[in-house]
Amino acid sequence: MKSIYEFENRIITGDCIQVMQEMPAASIDFIATDPPYLVNYTSRDGRRMVGDDKSGWLFSAFAHMYRVLKYNRFMLSFYGWNRADRFLVAWRTAGFHVVGHLVWVKRYHSNEGYVRYRHEQAYLLSKGAPIRPQVALSDVLEWKFSGNKFHPTQKPVMALVPPILAFSRSGDIVLDPFLGSGTTAVASRLLGRRYIGIEIDPKYARLAEERLKSEGKK
Repeated sequence: MKSIYEFENRIITGDCIQVMQEMPAASIDFIATDPPYLVNYTSRDGRRMVGDDKSGWLFSAFAHMYRVLKYNRFMLSFYGWNRADRFLVAWRTAGFHVVGHLVWVKRYHSNEGYVRYRHEQAYLLSKGAPIRPQVALSDVLEWKFSGNKFHPTQKPVMALVPPILAFSRSGDIVLDPFLGSGTTAVASRLLGRRYIGIEIDPKYARLAEERLKSEGKK
């Protein structure tokens, strides 16, 4: 087992399950992550994501997140609305409690089926019973289109800032096991948090490193 300081302020290219196996238990202060939604998504320009076409990683990944998270701390996880049942089972099986739900409202619709899809969503989960923040975060937040320049499902930095501020403290270690192009790491560093990012796709891991050099400066 490695020291958590060997992972601190790094972007690690690899399978998050294997990487988290090397991390000590109860070493992470807050987790914010945007895992594959299990929908086999392909963007308009043909980009895809590793793991989005299968769910074999689901239970193991969240079990390891639970293990490395400190007691009485939070995890924020985005999810696919049409796979909510599978994510909820995985979270609860790992040991997490569902304590909140956040919705980001878009000024545009990203797709259209029976309805127009104009929001993103994430569950707030806890390990134990954390103390409530001094100021409660609204469960409806604003969304600004990232342009998906770096990643086909790229979240804007401004979307991660409010929950990181609300559910972590200055100097805390924030983990994102599905880092993508680095949004969580960029937001964490801007807010004075330490970060650990894990990304299985080397291309996106390199992009995340480049973004941190240009965007993640206080």
